[in-house]
Amino acid sequence: MTGTPLYTADAYARETSGRVTAHTPEGGFIVEPALFYPTGGGQPGDSGWIDFGTSSLSIATAVKDKTGAHPGASILVPAEPAALPPVGTEVMQRLDWERRHKHMRIHTALHLLSVVIPLPVTGGQIGAGTGRLDFLMPDPPQDRDALEAALNALVDQDLPVTEQWISEDELDANPALVKTMSVQPPRGAGRIRLVRIGSKADQVDLQPCGGTHVARTGEIGALKIDQVKNKGKQNRRVSISFDD
Repeated sequence: MTGTPLYTADAYARETSGRVTAHTPEGGFIVEPALFYPTGGGQPGDSGWIDFGTSSLSIATAVKDKTGAHPGASILVPAEPAALPPVGTEVMQRLDWERRHKHMRIHTALHLLSVVIPLPVTGGQIGAGTGRLDFLMPDPPQDRDALEAALNALVDQDLPVTEQWISEDELDANPALVKTMSVQPPRGAGRIRLVRIGSKADQVDLQPCGGTHVARTGEIGALKIDQVKNKGKQNRRVSISFDD
């Protein structure tokens, strides 16, 4: 994979042309530039369609290459066995935008959840309209309604969501930036992407993240805390969803 993937450079890109650069032994294929976000960091891979000639191929998901054959590439997985566009083919990539946008809204909301519950995160999962974080939290929260109100207050502030890049050495010098105990930022590229919520003057969150996010917290919409579950002696799972 060359350059910054389009899903990182512009999370709002819904479609773009591209070229097939490789097929994989498992029946997937790679298109550059990479529009489809590959499963990772608790966020599901994107789905959508690839159009070429008079054909349209449905894409069930995208996964990141882990074999080393195509380092960092987003591998597109067809929804069912089908003839793939040959290597070198010019194609049109189209996201299932409604699904992707829900992932973006929930992902940013989970960053805010880690602000209102300032405890170490032991796991998490993003869905299309729902999400959860697991916290190192021996005792349940005293006032779930207050947490929900605090979460929605951050949404209503309509804070900007931006990014910056730092070196791996800079991250090593600031280990407190990493909130998630179960997933460490990917290394090897020489730099780490940070996602900031709020401007530098009124920043509420800054942490490493490779996922897709909305541009402002107001875009998330109203949220509700669905449940807080005991997931072991020291862990609590806090689940959220859109309140629509």
